[in-house]
Amino acid sequence: MATLIDLAETPVRELNQALHTPSAAAWRILNPRGAHAVACGIREDLAVDVEGHVGYYCAGMNQRATVTVHGNAGTGVAENMMSGTVRVRGNASQSAGATAHGGLLVIDGDASARCGISMKGVDIVVGGNVGHMSAFMGQAGRLVVCGDAGDALGDSLYEARIYVRGTVKSLGADCVEKEMRGEHLAELAELLKAAERDEDPADFRRYGSARELYHFKVDNTAAY
Repeated sequence: MATLIDLAETPVRELNQALHTPSAAAWRILNPRGAHAVACGIREDLAVDVEGHVGYYCAGMNQRATVTVHGNAGTGVAENMMSGTVRVRGNASQSAGATAHGGLLVIDGDASARCGISMKGVDIVVGGNVGHMSAFMGQAGRLVVCGDAGDALGDSLYEARIYVRGTVKSLGADCVEKEMRGEHLAELAELLKAAERDEDPADFRRYGSARELYHFKVDNTAAY
């Protein structure tokens, strides 16, 4: 049975302290009511269900835990995540998964601007659309968009891979469409399965870095 914490009665600081030195493996958090920094910095194999909407930086710096938000999430959900799984059953605001190094972030609804900004190894699967400048300066990891992508997708991209099922409004500097080979279909199928999605990998297109901005070239000044 899950341990219950009601944020209408317990401060977020006490909640996070309890999750850092856990007395149980499963937790249910009631009445988050848009609170910030819920379930941050967990380093254990916990299952944490947040029953409602959360504010900024929910599940930030997560390691090993599975955190599920049964609602929407504010700015920076799973920011700097290292491992584990974070799932948002609703929509996410901007900078979802920012700077995250590993693990899996799943957003069942839409994600706003800069989803996956400076991602460093995380896998992000978005069931709906993403906003402008998603995967900006993405260094490693995979971003899967089952809907559409906004302006400047993958701007200044390094080695992160991007898969989009819908339309892309525009590509950012140094981001290009790339061939969808067999190994990409296979890795995309694994990501969709992990995210509990049923889309066909063959419906997606792949985008990545053209590798023209790795080193400064005077001819590319306008692109920096």
